[in-house]
Amino acid sequence: MRTLLLPIAALLAGGAAQAAEQARITVTHDLNLARPSETIAVPWSEINRVLPGALIQKIAVKDSQGKLLPYQVSNIAPQAKDPKGIGAAYGELYFQHSFAAGETQASFTVEKTDVVTPPFPAQTYARYIPERLDDFAWENDHVGHRTYGPALAAPDSTGSGKEVLVTSGLDIWFKRVSYPIVDRWYNKGHDHYHHDEGEGMDMYNVGKSRGAGGTGVWDGKQLYVGRNYASWKVLANGPIRSVFELSYDAWDAAGTKVSEVKRFTIDAGQDFDTMDSTFSFNGPQQLLVAIGLNKKPADKNQQEEIAVERQGALLTQWVTQASKGAFGTAIVLPSATNITGDALNELILAPVESGKPLRYYLGAAWDRAGHITSSAEWQAKARLMAARASHPLKATVTP
Repeated sequence: MRTLLLPIAALLAGGAAQAAEQARITVTHDLNLARPSETIAVPWSEINRVLPGALIQKIAVKDSQGKLLPYQVSNIAPQAKDPKGIGAAYGELYFQHSFAAGETQASFTVEKTDVVTPPFPAQTYARYIPERLDDFAWENDHVGHRTYGPALAAPDSTGSGKEVLVTSGLDIWFKRVSYPIVDRWYNKGHDHYHHDEGEGMDMYNVGKSRGAGGTGVWDGKQLYVGRNYASWKVLANGPIRSVFELSYDAWDAAGTKVSEVKRFTIDAGQDFDTMDSTFSFNGPQQLLVAIGLNKKPADKNQQEEIAVERQGALLTQWVTQASKGAFGTAIVLPSATNITGDALNELILAPVESGKPLRYYLGAAWDRAGHITSSAEWQAKARLMAARASHPLKATVTP
């Protein structure tokens, strides 16, 4: 017997409306500012505790007005195996809410349904790109990024004219549409995505710099950086949140061998990605890590004017180009101790211990996408990101 996937709206009139079992989620925070498109993450073990037997394809998530919300359930850090098939082994439940200024509490319900809930449209996406020299690309509905893998770093031993670039810097793909573009742009070919054909373009310059958000070890005078990522792992790839890791082989940092695993968390509706970099090394108790923004980020043949703000946990740029609009880049590093630079990069610094993740936030936005239109708006976005980081959401689950 074939199972029918009903339209989302039908859930309200069908099994979801008749569901007797539900869990109540209360989310609180203590920030009085508006917080648009916040991702709420709830351990599935908490849902399973209140709704044993709930399955990811047969639930409905609703706000306090009864509106059905898109949701995602990951398998990151599952709590247990599930030999009885009762939904015990999922990782986290994700959904979003935009908090108005002064709204410090919001309530939601998770209900069992009798009908299957079809997938929601993808707003985040990440994948390995073997067809373009091991690129790894990711995006949400605001902006895209990519970085570079082993094949790009390999020498052109055959003399075929293969592109060679050795860098652990991070690139930006500026979008002017909300739908996913990574697959389409790669299918169009390398030359096409350097031109805006209505969806945006690759116009950010990385080269040997840190690009937008690449890392290195700073000894007070010199930056020591790794090569292209060595391996990748996708942990979640859903409509609301994508999570993946890139691993970098050890490099020499003034006599200390250092390796890095960088975890990227990409949320829908945001201009900032959450970055957790874990460095491993022996010897020193701490190293000083630098996170960079390229000092010359504009597209080729574009006269650029760059306004740089360096203050506390914030390092931001606003780049005005001759004919391709303006864009902002930013690093928010809550544990920052100093801001400096070298010949290629603006750098923001923080100490790290081996094996302990360093969290920072990587931001990018293009004025032609419409999410920001001025340097002042970009500064406000960066300040809001810093405030969000220091005022986390708290979720509790009750019957």
